[in-house]
Amino acid sequence: MSQRATNAALRDRSALLGVTPPASGRSSPYSSPNPEPSGHRYVDDLEGQNDEALEGLAAKVKLLKDITVGIGNEVRESTVQLSQMNDAFAETSGILAGTFRRMNNMAQRQGCRWLWYILFLVLVFWFFIIVWWFRR
Repeated sequence: MSQRATNAALRDRSALLGVTPPASGRSSPYSSPNPEPSGHRYVDDLEGQNDEALEGLAAKVKLLKDITVGIGNEVRESTVQLSQMNDAFAETSGILAGTFRRMNNMAQRQGCRWLWYILFLVLVFWFFIIVWWFRR
């Protein structure tokens, strides 16, 4: 039972600090047991300013929390999109590898003639690009 009384005494703020909180429910190291009316008002003003500052800080913390939650959501969505893009590029890479393998097999069977066809197609392509560029 004495331990319970000791714990209650430790939780009691006035027992720890030796000051009794004012009637407003606020406590401040500036308050004295018999404050003068002007001093008490000054302390209340300081407490009010502290409360306003606390409210402002709480709003800023909430804003920062919302921003970080938004960033976290964006990172998760981006990770999913990047994973999907990686899968698509891997599939495309496989398709292109197969196409180049077939083209090389065809080139080995045809001889050197395919090289002239590709060169001709590249030249025609660049010709059309140059004509389009100068007509803009």
